[in-house]
Amino acid sequence: MIIQDVINHLETLAPLSYAEDFDNVGLLVGDKTKEVSGVLVTLDTLESVVDEAIAKKCNLIVSFHPIIFKGLKKLTGKTYVERVVIKAIQHEIAIYSMHTALDNAFNGVNGMICETLGLQNRNILIPQANTIKKLTTYVPNAEVETLRTALFNAGAGSIGNYSNCSFNSEGYGTFRGNEAASPTIGTKGETHTEEETKISVIFQKHLESKILHTLFNTHSYEEVAYEIVTIENKNQHIGIGMVGELQNVFSEQDFMAYVKAKFNSGCIRYSKLLEKSVKKVAVLGGSGSFAIGAAIASGADVFITADLKYHDFFAAENKILLLDVGHYESEQFTKNLLVEHLMKKFTNFAIILSKTNTNPVKYF
Repeated sequence: MIIQDVINHLETLAPLSYAEDFDNVGLLVGDKTKEVSGVLVTLDTLESVVDEAIAKKCNLIVSFHPIIFKGLKKLTGKTYVERVVIKAIQHEIAIYSMHTALDNAFNGVNGMICETLGLQNRNILIPQANTIKKLTTYVPNAEVETLRTALFNAGAGSIGNYSNCSFNSEGYGTFRGNEAASPTIGTKGETHTEEETKISVIFQKHLESKILHTLFNTHSYEEVAYEIVTIENKNQHIGIGMVGELQNVFSEQDFMAYVKAKFNSGCIRYSKLLEKSVKKVAVLGGSGSFAIGAAIASGADVFITADLKYHDFFAAENKILLLDVGHYESEQFTKNLLVEHLMKKFTNFAIILSKTNTNPVKYF
């Protein structure tokens, strides 16, 4: 098993194409063709984590946060980032980061928060735009069912709770091949008219190369006519944050105690109590002040996130209870998610949950 095999499986959970533009995800250090001796899963890649990987004979670190976020102009060991990279290279340890790709995955960071809190009827808080594309192509009528089925099997034609979706219209296609052509239908040098079906199917953008590969391998024409456009539909399974409902109604005070215990938070910072019950909850792991408006619009009673600044608490507008549980605390369950995902697939080498606590924030 090589490092790329592990990466491929991780991307079935969180395709990197859904990471935010500002982010730095993927294989940050190392050779993807190296054989894997063991995988260490962590929230942050610090020197102590690299030391742990060395001690446990793991040559791949899967980290939620990217150790390299901004460009590195020097590798002198002056900063903790440079020291981590140098040590990883010296010991031939690869580092792979998922960060906002996992933030935007339906069963990612926020899915784990919902799972921890027991939230039901979950929906994405802010669906990601421009993640659904449409393929349109033209195929001889005799090949319609074969091509359509192949595209469906490749993942096309799925949106929300529906699959095998397509639009089909019949018409006539014309073409004339030159002397260098090798037409599968008709004769080169002569204009040919063929009864064709126009097929349109949608697909998630991370599947584009797979969809095109299927199209070219299944279609009989030497030159396949097709177009791909991005559509405006929101992807209800990709996006940041999540909203769900508690099985039982809580008072605000009881819910804060419940959250503090579940997150093992040193403290919870919160906005003005509204003296109302808590049933619907919005969550966003990590820094989530930008989503306060979306949480209010969702009708949530409470918004759980981290890194709220002084003025962010005013944005509650007496419409929602804001809970800041801490950055590390909100993302801590991510490690367990990744270990579980990897262990279901790989049994021939160690998948280890890092025991290093990388939380830089302490409470007095």
